[in-house]
Amino acid sequence: MHGLINRSIQCFLRDTYGQALWGLVALKAGLPAEGFEPMLPYPDVLSVAVLNAASVELGRPRQTLLEDMGTYLVSHPNQLRLRRLLRFGGLSFEDFLHSLEQLRDRGELAVPGLDLPMLELREDEPERFCVICRSAHPEIGHVLVGLLRAMADDYGALVLLEHGGTLDGAELIWVDLLDPSHAEGRRFDLSARELSS
Repeated sequence: MHGLINRSIQCFLRDTYGQALWGLVALKAGLPAEGFEPMLPYPDVLSVAVLNAASVELGRPRQTLLEDMGTYLVSHPNQLRLRRLLRFGGLSFEDFLHSLEQLRDRGELAVPGLDLPMLELREDEPERFCVICRSAHPEIGHVLVGLLRAMADDYGALVLLEHGGTLDGAELIWVDLLDPSHAEGRRFDLSARELSS
């Protein structure tokens, strides 16, 4: 797995649960305390070891941690650049959903070798969508659920999200768009001022 993804796991655990927890998880996973180098590749088993150690230490299911990580990637102040990149997906949450299919290619342009999941969007009926997530990394769809939840909040949309399990090796995420303008979304500025403030 790409070091940038592993580093995101590390930052999520450190920023959410503290440096002491990260140090314990790193030790149990056989990592040095400084953790992952963002631009180096790592074997997938190391990523799994980190997530398993965190799950045991926190007493929380791994899928729940992955969803929380997805939310963190959009909502934490340390992740403004990613939030900004995702907000360029459109003016509304529905626009954003339709931009998901391009996310893998955009990620590859930004960071060669990043290997984001392949996403496909289907609209089963008005306001009900299915995001089909294909990846070599099992359970990454749970990260996507958390990310979608945070992006819906960011746009001010009211959604119901459900991880629908797997079908033919792909994870299914159901999205019911209950109210696209439920609340006022977070401020978004096309300029980069928010990154420097």
